[in-house]
Amino acid sequence: MKAIFDFGSALLGICILSPLLLIIAFLIKVTSKGPIFFKQTRVGLHEKDFKILKFRTMYMGSDKKGLLTVGNRDSRVTSVGVYLRKLKLDELPQLFNVLLGDMSLVGPRPEVRKYTELYSQDDKIIFSVKPGITDYASIHFRNENEMLKAAKNPEQTYVNEILPIKIKLNKKYIHQNKKGILLDLRIIFKTFWVIITKK
Repeated sequence: MKAIFDFGSALLGICILSPLLLIIAFLIKVTSKGPIFFKQTRVGLHEKDFKILKFRTMYMGSDKKGLLTVGNRDSRVTSVGVYLRKLKLDELPQLFNVLLGDMSLVGPRPEVRKYTELYSQDDKIIFSVKPGITDYASIHFRNENEMLKAAKNPEQTYVNEILPIKIKLNKKYIHQNKKGILLDLRIIFKTFWVIITKK
């Protein structure tokens, strides 16, 4: 049922949002050099790698300067990218990841392997479900970029303070997952709510 819900919702979302997707693609293309989309290898279901898709919000080669984004005004972020990140619009192309079966609408946000290698054996239960576009951690850490900006050592802060909480929230979702689509709908609603209200 969840797979049908994900596929149908993603397809409907792409159809409805297609004008917005085209406008964003145009703005990215005319304001900075490089491709419209940014692809990055993340770890998904059963610890298998897949390419996550996002609208490009950084200048070309910026990922080589670090995996973490420090603040919405990170100098690597383009002028359009600032607003795409703020409104989470850069995540919309992941609807195609859902169609391809790599992701769900709701599920643990996929990490790069650098951070999943820090997981304990018990933490690896996270790989028993498909990663998602949104989850409890996305809501809890909606201002993660700004939190890292305020940190003296962003990398250390992420690994020691943020990542353990994300793992805990991911496990919470998995243990509650028997509630199925109702739980997913509640998380989707909360995600929209925090984006709109900024609370």
